[in-house]
Amino acid sequence: MQNTIYGMDLAKRVMQLHWVDWETGEIHRKQVRRGKLLEFFVNREPGIIAMEACGSAHYWARELRKLGHEVRLIAAQFVRPFVKTNKTDAADAAAIWETVQRPDMRFVTVKSEEQQSVLALHRMREQLVKIRTMQVNEIRGLLYEFGIDLPQGREKGLKEFPEALATLEGRLSDLALETFRRQRKRLEEFDKDIADIEKRLTLWKKNQEAVARLMAIPGVGLLTATAIVATVGDMKSFRSGREFASFLGLVPRQSGTGGKVRLLGISKRGDTYLRTLLAHGARAVVNCQTRNRNPWIDELRSRRPHNVVVVAQANKMARTIWALLAKNRQFDPNYKSTAVATA
Repeated sequence: MQNTIYGMDLAKRVMQLHWVDWETGEIHRKQVRRGKLLEFFVNREPGIIAMEACGSAHYWARELRKLGHEVRLIAAQFVRPFVKTNKTDAADAAAIWETVQRPDMRFVTVKSEEQQSVLALHRMREQLVKIRTMQVNEIRGLLYEFGIDLPQGREKGLKEFPEALATLEGRLSDLALETFRRQRKRLEEFDKDIADIEKRLTLWKKNQEAVARLMAIPGVGLLTATAIVATVGDMKSFRSGREFASFLGLVPRQSGTGGKVRLLGISKRGDTYLRTLLAHGARAVVNCQTRNRNPWIDELRSRRPHNVVVVAQANKMARTIWALLAKNRQFDPNYKSTAVATA
């Protein structure tokens, strides 16, 4: 007997289901309220449930797996071409049902609660850093209106902040000066909150042997290693290092016709946060070569622009990360791959 395939469009309150009875060929469309969803599926025979990889998808995937169902998460851009009519919940559910049956479809790995918890720390830290940067730029811009030019750089600028306020005493009202001082205290709170999150990530790292192995790679630090392990989970879901680099958007876009293929700039698909971390780490490796210079980087810099070299190094780091996690290896800076001879 063939397992029933369900296409489910997620929402905050009402879920839309679409499935076909294989025995009769009858098409079913049903709306189920959030609180009744698990009750509906617990009374159904185990089947395949497909959803878009959107908000709350990983939670529902974990819960439905506990009921014995097989869950497949699909990236939203793969579902869109199968929407036949206007975008409605019913049309989306039908498109998901259609998409999951494609033989070459790729699916998103379901994340555990631990993985999502670590990623939540990363998201909160990222937001705090953005707000802190906005606050510093605002203070710099406001003081510039009064003839104060703080040095470039967050730490250098804030170091001279008290002296800058002292020069403005008597020129600005106490109301404005006190507000500036409160903004400075708020920045100190941001620094403390960011440091606390990084301490929690360090504690989590102690129980993750994979994170320690990744941090041995030049350019891979605490944030990059913990984010990759939490995002990917099982690296064997990628068939090769190039596929993992493609997942991160670090490979060229292709445009071809008539048998001719042109390679363009990097695709920038996938997880922007991971790609940013790898790019920053790669830039540090390229810019900070002092001892034990890498001949590969030097040769590449002699014929390619600086940013191209940085992206190439980020791509190389991604492939190295895949090799360490997928093949359970330790990082060896002197490792050389050996080509397998074929008859």
